[in-house]
Amino acid sequence: MTATTQTPTPPATRAGLLPVDPVLRRLAVMTSLNSFGNGLFFPVSVLYFTRVCGIGATHVGFGLTVAGLFGVAAGIPAGRASDRWGSRRVIAALWLGCGVTMASYSLVDGYAGFLVAAVCFAALNQASWGVKGALFADVLPAATRVEARGYLRMVTNVAMGVGGAIGAVALQADTRTAYLALILVNAATYMVPAVLIRSLPLNAAATAARGADGTVDTPADSRWRAMRDLPYLAVTVLNAVTTLQFSLLEVGMPLWIVENTEAPRWSVALVMIVNCVLVALLQVRATRGASDVPGAVRAMGRAGLLLAAACVIFALSAGLSPLWAVAVLAAGAVIQVLAEVLSSAGGWTLGYELADSRAQGVYQGVYSSGSAVAMMAGPALVTVTAVGHGFAGWACLAALFAAAGLAVRPAVRWAERDGEWRGER
Repeated sequence: MTATTQTPTPPATRAGLLPVDPVLRRLAVMTSLNSFGNGLFFPVSVLYFTRVCGIGATHVGFGLTVAGLFGVAAGIPAGRASDRWGSRRVIAALWLGCGVTMASYSLVDGYAGFLVAAVCFAALNQASWGVKGALFADVLPAATRVEARGYLRMVTNVAMGVGGAIGAVALQADTRTAYLALILVNAATYMVPAVLIRSLPLNAAATAARGADGTVDTPADSRWRAMRDLPYLAVTVLNAVTTLQFSLLEVGMPLWIVENTEAPRWSVALVMIVNCVLVALLQVRATRGASDVPGAVRAMGRAGLLLAAACVIFALSAGLSPLWAVAVLAAGAVIQVLAEVLSSAGGWTLGYELADSRAQGVYQGVYSSGSAVAMMAGPALVTVTAVGHGFAGWACLAALFAAAGLAVRPAVRWAERDGEWRGER
């Protein structure tokens, strides 16, 4: 017998517009504030250090890589702290620290100051990634968690797009005063959400798990299991490889456009705006096709191949006239966006579904530490390959992305077999 079913309105959003869930609305406000600030600063961050602070591009890339080491080290302890004392408390402290260290960028006048500020900011910011994942597990229902993350990703990119458009003005002005204004505004957009986050209510499961003092006693065998869960670590590594695309956008593209193409400097902001607008339009839809493990695996495989194609297209922008260079860069940006929404949706689902639900903080800390490794290695890798060696370097990145996307399927099968044998998932 054939039955006609009506597709329900997505629980996390209403017709793709305002969220129905009041908790998600609050998260959207905080996310939009912080993302606006990041949108202001990210397109100009590398150029601020190279053009205003007088630090060489290779040195900036190396310094950001060193800073990323501290982010890797901070992620897992932050996740454990989140499991013990609550994600809201921990992420509020981390975001306050991010605001202070971001503001300290305005005081950088040499390489030593740059390293200190970059290390502090990277440790706090990257530690907050895993805690943010645990926060979503604590305040959002499991059934809508991934779609809600897609909605917040959409909000992120709308806000970053607005910030990026304003940042383009500072980029074209190319003055110390303009760069410093963006830095200080970005610092404020960490501090305000840090104050607001404590008002978010916990969901029923998180409330039941916590004592009167707001802490929770995680079973001893679950506290650090994520670091011994080899299949989960394999998926974490592959997800981290796809995360390299963000270093490609934030570090590689500004340097590539300015140093290796005839495109105008405002093309840096154009690439960011294209990315933000299209992610805002496509991310929620992408989560609906990757809301279970099989869909997530397919999404990750396609994302790897699309990233490879985008690398080849970006490489072709060298040596072209300004108009054609802008057109080719825009085309590559569109392909990269398709990869980004698929890899983000697939990565979120796998990160939650393959984790031990009793220790989401530690598992999300490990998962985010994989991304922190990518952010650590990304600046140096991108500057050495694409920026340093042109088409050959871009081809290496393309091969890496494609291989990682295709390897997700066997890694997930391993994780599922391992979980079934242990009776954990």
